[in-house]
Amino acid sequence: MVDINLPILDSNRCLRYLFLDFNAYFASVEQQERPELRGKPVAVAPLMSDTTSCIAASYEAKKYGIKCGTNIGEARLRCPDLEVVAARPKVYVAYHEKLKEVAERILPIDEVKSIDEVSFRLLGDERHKDEACRIAMKMKQTIQKAAGDCIKCSIGIAPNRFLAKVASDMQKPDGLVVLEADDLPHKLYSLKLTDFVGINWRMEKRLNSAMIFNARQLCNASRRELLQAFGSIIGEKWWFMLRGYDMGPETSNRRSLGHSSVLAPDLRTDQGCKEVIMRLLQKASARLRSELLWTDSMDVSVTCKVKSWRAHIKLPPTQDTVTMNEHFLKTWESRDYSSPRQVGVVFHGLRTAEQITPSLFDPQYDRMLLNRAVDKVNNRFGKNTIYIAGMHHARDTATEKIAFGKTWLFQEGRGDNVIDVMPDLVRD
Repeated sequence: MVDINLPILDSNRCLRYLFLDFNAYFASVEQQERPELRGKPVAVAPLMSDTTSCIAASYEAKKYGIKCGTNIGEARLRCPDLEVVAARPKVYVAYHEKLKEVAERILPIDEVKSIDEVSFRLLGDERHKDEACRIAMKMKQTIQKAAGDCIKCSIGIAPNRFLAKVASDMQKPDGLVVLEADDLPHKLYSLKLTDFVGINWRMEKRLNSAMIFNARQLCNASRRELLQAFGSIIGEKWWFMLRGYDMGPETSNRRSLGHSSVLAPDLRTDQGCKEVIMRLLQKASARLRSELLWTDSMDVSVTCKVKSWRAHIKLPPTQDTVTMNEHFLKTWESRDYSSPRQVGVVFHGLRTAEQITPSLFDPQYDRMLLNRAVDKVNNRFGKNTIYIAGMHHARDTATEKIAFGKTWLFQEGRGDNVIDVMPDLVRD
């Protein structure tokens, strides 16, 4: 079976995309903003606690084996001179916006992939290797001149977005890799399976069960073999992507929305977990309403050092904070965990208002008006001007974080995300 969206085989596999990846982005921004950190091993953490994990590490820290996900306490043991700094999402978003302006001086942005990744489409003479490389070098120089010496990027150039992203990861930091049609697929043979976007450790195990253990075997597998290995039409699309065919624009459907929070030491109690979860419910439901979405179920979790707990809660189609809290508190009675470290809330079954048909006797409409009024007050006077009493001690927790693929910060109240950095960045 062949998907009608798969490309027609032809020889036109010229260079089409330039992919820019800012290196060790959060840590590099911190080093640029704070000169005393330059040249030193730096780890960025969600909060100042040895029990949390790194969300970014400078290249000086990576030499010690410290990377995203490394426990801070373990990182300090590996590198006694490690500088641990608390994450400042507002600063990273501000840099992101300014850096986009600088990059667009050179080439129009095709798509923003995440807070530290941007892709550009090449047209006309830009598709010739020498011209594409000239554009890439000019972009590197312009960004570094405008943003500072600590802000470096790697650039990949290839016939499709997928390979341009792969190329950007092949030489770090400050690299430039071009993958032309004649380079494929043999130039990919040295990569690990998990170096390819879309292959995590679970997918790697699935491929291993299909007798695919390395990049050479992946690249040389037939369309049918990849179809069977991936278990869907995605495998056949991979065959085309690995050979440089352009698959066209990517599409995605939003399936979930949520927030999580690493618990501060004084909140690692049963009451603390409960209050922070209620805080997350208020924050996530406000975001749900801002995106005009409704949910019909949610997962609530407490991640622990000893024994974790998770519950799946069915809901009537809702975007109401009070309804969510009512269902959560009933389920909370069955909790069973030990030594909490993190809590989270995820909404599933997201739908728009047009897809919802509430009962005539459902109090959702009146509550919707109440929620809108609360959101307006908080937006005008500041977040937590009005909040649920049960989250009183945790009302200042769950600050904004930047998830993968996210480039903005949800604003709960007036002035939440106002910050001015790099005033000279946009000057010519």
